[in-house]
Amino acid sequence: ERPPEPAPTWRCSAAGAAAGDVAGFGGRFLFVNQSGERLNGNEACKEVPSLNQEVLVELDHWGAMPEGRGPWKPAFLLMVSQALRGTVTDFPGFDERADAETLRKAMKGLGTDEESILTLLTSRSNAQRQEIAMAFKTLFGRDLLDDLKSELTGKFEKLIVALMKPSRLYDAYELKHALKGAGTNEKVLTEIIASRTPEELRAIKQVYEEEYGSSLEDDVVGDTSGYYQRMLVVLLQANRDPDAGIDEAQVEQDAQAGELKWGTDEEKFITIFGTRSVSHLRRVFDKYMTISGFQIEETIDRETSGNLEQLLLAVVKSIRSIPAYLAETLYYAMKGAGTDDHTLIRVVVSRSEIDLFNIRKEFRKNFATSLYSMIKGNVGCVQSSISVEKALNFVCASCAGLKGTREFSQ
Repeated sequence: ERPPEPAPTWRCSAAGAAAGDVAGFGGRFLFVNQSGERLNGNEACKEVPSLNQEVLVELDHWGAMPEGRGPWKPAFLLMVSQALRGTVTDFPGFDERADAETLRKAMKGLGTDEESILTLLTSRSNAQRQEIAMAFKTLFGRDLLDDLKSELTGKFEKLIVALMKPSRLYDAYELKHALKGAGTNEKVLTEIIASRTPEELRAIKQVYEEEYGSSLEDDVVGDTSGYYQRMLVVLLQANRDPDAGIDEAQVEQDAQAGELKWGTDEEKFITIFGTRSVSHLRRVFDKYMTISGFQIEETIDRETSGNLEQLLLAVVKSIRSIPAYLAETLYYAMKGAGTDDHTLIRVVVSRSEIDLFNIRKEFRKNFATSLYSMIKGNVGCVQSSISVEKALNFVCASCAGLKGTREFSQ
């Protein structure tokens, strides 16, 4: 029998999911991942790092699956949300004093040992880097960040400074610099605000105000305009509906709104894109495709332009998959003539402890090359760029001891 409608989402252990037991509801299940690829129970378990970890299992639609040669039996088509995983974790056997001494030695005297600096800092978590900075001041009476800035130059300096920035401050720091001075960097505003969860946005707003003495929302309003500004403000409210039961009538209504004329109904789209839950919007995008014969991205591309178009596309892509959106951001930062080092550093550093492992997987899947290969082929001619390339690839490869291994390079 079906569970009570609307039968939205459940949490269960991965082991329970593999056994087909979701929240105590027994039966046979058909699993798919976020790309719609079919999984068996054991494959579903591989989407999470531990059988004891809870996974979100989301009812997609009712269906059926064959059992042997007998009659078809009812089943559920379930989506197992991919567990997010960074590449940088705490270094085992960490000794902040020994690390501080290593860094002092690398910067003391004539010349700077960049290799020692990048090898050490890329293999420590952000929290450990902050402990090293405190130990450095205790041992030598010097500010580690100031010393690094005075010893390093160019892109490598920017990357090391980014790694040393406390993780809770980094997004706020990037947003402040996107709004600071003459001209606004809408690309940075769009990427960060569109791809962060409501919880992350609330934390960013709090840190921004503590650090800079002004409201992020006020600063955004002061530097942007039109529907682009309105969409940013809606997202900054961080009031997206939680994932719960999906109202099919509301899905239908929101999908139909996509058929209305852009130019007269932008506010409707802003409200829908900025406040509906992730699971609801994914269903809306599917329904819109059924109704119109177009992906919602095609309609946005056709009917809007400029900063608003880029922001709406970023929101849609992030709703579908944040790792896939950021993988695409990295790809286009390196594709073509010249590399956008700022974007490359920002994405790799900011996601290194959140979902960079997932971003790597999406990069490989969507662009038929590894992130390692693309960084290696697009960053590095002069010596400082070679250090940047090594450091970026070390950050990308940190998890599971993959540095320099065939597994990472693939």
